[in-house]
Amino acid sequence: MYNPTKPYKYKILSLIESTWSNPYVKVKRGLYPVFERKISFPEVQHTDGIGTKGFYHWRKKTFRNAVLDALAMNLNDLAMVGATPYTLQNHVVLPKDDHKAILAIVSELAKECRKRKIAMTGGETSIHSDMPGMDISITVSGFVKNFLKNQCRVGDVLIGMKSNGIHSNGITKVREIFGQQNRKEFTAPTKIYLDEVLSVLTKHKINGMMHITGGAFTKLKDILNKADAVINQPKKLEPQSIFRELYNRGMSDEKMYSTFNCGVGFILSVPKNEAEKILSEMPGSAILGEVVRGAGKIKIRSAFSGKSFQL
Repeated sequence: MYNPTKPYKYKILSLIESTWSNPYVKVKRGLYPVFERKISFPEVQHTDGIGTKGFYHWRKKTFRNAVLDALAMNLNDLAMVGATPYTLQNHVVLPKDDHKAILAIVSELAKECRKRKIAMTGGETSIHSDMPGMDISITVSGFVKNFLKNQCRVGDVLIGMKSNGIHSNGITKVREIFGQQNRKEFTAPTKIYLDEVLSVLTKHKINGMMHITGGAFTKLKDILNKADAVINQPKKLEPQSIFRELYNRGMSDEKMYSTFNCGVGFILSVPKNEAEKILSEMPGSAILGEVVRGAGKIKIRSAFSGKSFQL
């Protein structure tokens, strides 16, 4: 799993093994561990990483936040199909062979996996000396008890879940605008919505869900089909100050909402009669808009300019 000549090999292996007390898999130890599933549900797999945000994480040595970003980018996407994660593999890429950094990253990842009952089934470290930052890529397997088609329906209410800020998308644009600045907003971790979403799914009907990441609000087109989304961002979900800074530095409304989450990290499309019940269980959320007849367009009233536009 990791380079056997490295002096920290056994510490790494011990951290990985600490995640194997797991209700979903049984482990047979050997040169390469063999994992046997204890469950018989269909599964889905997902791979993602922290992308160019690793530039800031490496400079600030914010390794815990980097791990949370990598997990969030995978777990939030698994949430869209109602999947419970149970195994994980990782690939850590650093610009230099820093064993303290590697141990810190794997330690934080193992801690989160133990908390979430995810077994780490392997990993790899790579040293790329020409990289300006770091990367953590993760592949997560999740099981699905109840298949969700994930498609908005005309008449649905759109519920927005508040973001923590920039999250892990649009960072290339952030670097272009802010250059070499180091700010806490650039390394704040992506919010993980999985637990809230899975909890709501067990009690309420949800027709569609979308994690607002690369492409931002344009991602809703994947679940709209022959309908339009009409979005009027409420005060409870207004963009954080970093987004207003980006807007004031010359980005248009259209560019903001197709690049950044603008304060909304996850969207649920739910029947109107379920909306208030769901909101009562999700205090950081609010009604964001509605689904109407149309042709897959997204109509937004900008929280920045107040103008309406279409994506």
